[in-house]
Amino acid sequence: MEAITSENSKVNEQKYMENIQNTIKDDFVFTLKSTCLNENYHPSSQTRLTTNFANLARGDNRQQNLRNALNMINNRFNALAHLNNPKADRYLVELEIITVTMSTDDKNGINNLPLIEVLKTNIFDRKTSQHIEGIAGNNFSSYVRDYDFSILLIEHNKNKSDFCIPENFGDLHGKLYKCFVSSATYKEHFKMPPIICLSVSSNKTYTRTEYQHPVLGFEYLQDQYSITDEYFSKMGLKVRFFMPPNSVAPMAFYHSGDLLADYTDLGLISSISTMETFQKIYRPEIYNANSVAGKIYQPSLKHEDYSLTRVVYDREERSRLAVEQGKYAEEHFIKPYQNILEQWAAKFAS
Repeated sequence: MEAITSENSKVNEQKYMENIQNTIKDDFVFTLKSTCLNENYHPSSQTRLTTNFANLARGDNRQQNLRNALNMINNRFNALAHLNNPKADRYLVELEIITVTMSTDDKNGINNLPLIEVLKTNIFDRKTSQHIEGIAGNNFSSYVRDYDFSILLIEHNKNKSDFCIPENFGDLHGKLYKCFVSSATYKEHFKMPPIICLSVSSNKTYTRTEYQHPVLGFEYLQDQYSITDEYFSKMGLKVRFFMPPNSVAPMAFYHSGDLLADYTDLGLISSISTMETFQKIYRPEIYNANSVAGKIYQPSLKHEDYSLTRVVYDREERSRLAVEQGKYAEEHFIKPYQNILEQWAAKFAS
């Protein structure tokens, strides 16, 4: 009886491994859903609640919050796109929330799991009545990233005197991102690779160079890479730091290809105006400071000389939800499909 049981176990294990191999023969299938972000937006049950725009769209002031944020984006866009725009009202930025889910065709594989959520900018030119495609990648967020930073990284460093990074940290996330961006689904919906614009690191130092781009502004150089820089490099992204005209601090622009040559001025302006607005709301100590970053700049969230916007934002809730959503990713994504994901990642050609 024991011999038969052992033999059955081996057969079942072999079938299981065959199912995994079948699952990873092809890349995952991605599905995109688009939702308009305007003052009437309500977060769906599938939206990551830590996303900046979802945070603004809750509570008693939700509609005024969204209206104020969208007005800030449009005002900033028109200030930067000032050519043939004497009244600073020529352009309107229209935002889409792009929600990406991932599945496989194999019945034993992964099905309809939320993966990434970003904002896509579109620009309406009131003068010519043209719609101009903007750039995807704004407010980039993902469940796997929540897990990596809010669960894995913290657990790895618990009770350790010296902070360190887990082995292969960010490898899976980077490969999933590359798989999506190189997929037929992405190329069908977007003409250009994403630009992911984030805040500069508050524990790094930045030095202004003499190079000044007409849209991106003065370039800054960082003294050393941050954890985020290393994490995003596994997504195939490089980083450059620029402080746009009339901004008070540089921002980090993560990109593939040539940041200065591959995108239109209006596309870059749409990303700057969108992300600078959210950074003013979320990190006013840095991006709504009352003084401009100097030639050598050290960002600080303890800076006290700053102004508040007329937008209510709950940073404590955002931090708490990041942990909750990291646990969600662990429970519904990482643990149940760990074997499949590891097998797929081992065979994925970067």
